[in-house]
Amino acid sequence: MNRAEKIFRKNIMITKVVKLLKRLFNTFFISGDLLRYKNQNKLNNRNFPEIRLKDIKPILSENTPNTDFDTHYTYHPAWAARLLQKIQPEKHVDISSALYFSAIISAFIPVEFYDFRPANLQLSNLKTGMEDLTALSFEDGSIQSLSCMHTVEHIGLGRYGDPIDPDGDLKAIDELKRVLAPGGSLIFAIPVGKPRIQFNAHRIYSYEQIIAYFDGLKLEEFSLIPDNAGEVGMISNAAPELVKEQVYGCGCFWFTKD
Repeated sequence: MNRAEKIFRKNIMITKVVKLLKRLFNTFFISGDLLRYKNQNKLNNRNFPEIRLKDIKPILSENTPNTDFDTHYTYHPAWAARLLQKIQPEKHVDISSALYFSAIISAFIPVEFYDFRPANLQLSNLKTGMEDLTALSFEDGSIQSLSCMHTVEHIGLGRYGDPIDPDGDLKAIDELKRVLAPGGSLIFAIPVGKPRIQFNAHRIYSYEQIIAYFDGLKLEEFSLIPDNAGEVGMISNAAPELVKEQVYGCGCFWFTKD
């Protein structure tokens, strides 16, 4: 065994010990509940084996007065689903948005989901495949109903294994505009606020940047998930000036092509 292998094995052992110590430490905080459960369970005749130490998996972060949620990733798919209910397309194509959005709406609309890292999700009414958002394989003007949400801000930063490209986001936007059919709808969501790049996580855009990038399309609706959406919710038909007040908001844009 060479020195590198010894170091590797030692690190593996240290990691296992740390995990065990953490689990034992956390078990202390649920020991009262565990004892109460065991005492009450003595009177039950349930088909569960005795709880062993290795079966204890303490979860300490979910005993909260309210259900916490990611405001961006809860509100923007809900907003998009309501738009699709309004638009009523025969088929919908999604490029790299949250996978669960396509999975759920495929219960009501035939959906095609494409990603740079294809998803092997097998559901009725859902087709999945691989696409590079900077070079889509679709014909010009071929997609009537299209979405790309919380995605473009990542393109070109390498986070998902994509090539480094400072203009990757602009190339992706040009492709979305190219494949959208005349009369079609594009449902688009992206971080908004003071423009900046938080490498390699994402970019944040101003309202004016997005409108300029989608020149040639018609804005039908702009809604905003503000920084304080946990308190005030999503703002429908928001005033663009509100974007300047955000640190990391989410702009939801519905565009159409004449």
